[in-house]
Amino acid sequence: MKFIKTEIPDLIIIEPVVYGDDRGYFFESFRKDEFEKYAGKINFVQENESKSGRGVLRGLHFQRPPYAQAKLVRVIRGEVLDVAVDIRKDSPTFGKYVSVILSGENKKQFFIPRGFAHGFVVLSDEAIFSYKVDNYYAPDYDDGILYNDADLNINWQIDENLIKLSEKDKNHILFSEKDFFTKKEFLK
Repeated sequence: MKFIKTEIPDLIIIEPVVYGDDRGYFFESFRKDEFEKYAGKINFVQENESKSGRGVLRGLHFQRPPYAQAKLVRVIRGEVLDVAVDIRKDSPTFGKYVSVILSGENKKQFFIPRGFAHGFVVLSDEAIFSYKVDNYYAPDYDDGILYNDADLNINWQIDENLIKLSEKDKNHILFSEKDFFTKKEFLK
């Protein structure tokens, strides 16, 4: 596996080595010892999967401390634009984001540590999205930021008219209206 630091060094793109022939392919999607060498200690406790159609945008989501989550995300089928926004108020990259195309073809993964809001939009007809988390889902600590916040200025790479949101995601508030936490608080 190749671990690639991004403009925000805590966010890491992982490119697996894929072995393919006329029968199909094989790759390691997660190997704890390699992962921890490049990204730090982790204990994933839950794995989730979603299926969405073109234009479905899920995000920008995060869980507040003490139930913050780190995520390792990938696409099994289809293609998405995946986005992580730094919401650690004492970070030099606070309010900045990194985006990456994840697809069933490129098999890239994206590691998003605690202290980031996360979202994705489906660019293909359909996508199956999978992610591991290091803390259980805690509905009372679930939170989010409005996906099209002008302060964040995220380029979702899709026509605004195609975007489909849940009621919850339509009602998130702006980045500037949120009270965020420090790096240390997110790690609790």
